[in-house]
Amino acid sequence: MPNGRREPICRGVSPTVTEPSVIDAVSEILPHEERLPHTRTSLAVRRWLGALKRAVSWLWVALIAVVVVNVALRYLFGDGHVEFEELQWHLYAVGFLLGLGACLDSDDHVRVDVLRARFSLRTEAWIEFYGLLLLFLPFVVLVLWFAIPFVAYAYQSGEVSDAPGGLPYRWVIKAAIPVGMLLLLMAGWARLSRVWACLFRSPDAIPAADVRSAEAANDAR
Repeated sequence: MPNGRREPICRGVSPTVTEPSVIDAVSEILPHEERLPHTRTSLAVRRWLGALKRAVSWLWVALIAVVVVNVALRYLFGDGHVEFEELQWHLYAVGFLLGLGACLDSDDHVRVDVLRARFSLRTEAWIEFYGLLLLFLPFVVLVLWFAIPFVAYAYQSGEVSDAPGGLPYRWVIKAAIPVGMLLLLMAGWARLSRVWACLFRSPDAIPAADVRSAEAANDAR
């Protein structure tokens, strides 16, 4: 930086950028998510969740196929099947629960931007820091605490669908709850590492611009 100036890592701009005007312009244009620095933890979790997200996305193809078959059987042949109806919401529930972690990691979940959009990156990072520690992580741990015996009871009792002709092995669908919460916990921990790096200048911090450059280089290969 000129005159020994060092930009806060919280701005997420690569240290190789030397013009303050360029730094300011980039900081103003990019959304906060793209300026938040990464860490080795967050990048490892992102790679793992990204691979899982691509695999889980095929559940939606299976869901569409089941819906089409179920509708065709019911309205063309007058032959409805309870197992197909249950399989629809089973696939939807599994896809939703397993996708929560990837959604949080990529910051694609719903936010209230009426106030958030007006905050600086550092202010937003402080809010997210306390939100993750005081609200998000305790909630996920609490759900995990109750979900594990919930699944264990369904497995031990051999719980099946109450509907005639419904699907067996109800514990399988219930097991998606703790699995989804574990993935969400991973994503929350990775997010917390990024916020920590932003606020406290962690030596593990990797500027967001460097990550974008590396991803662009990989896409170009």
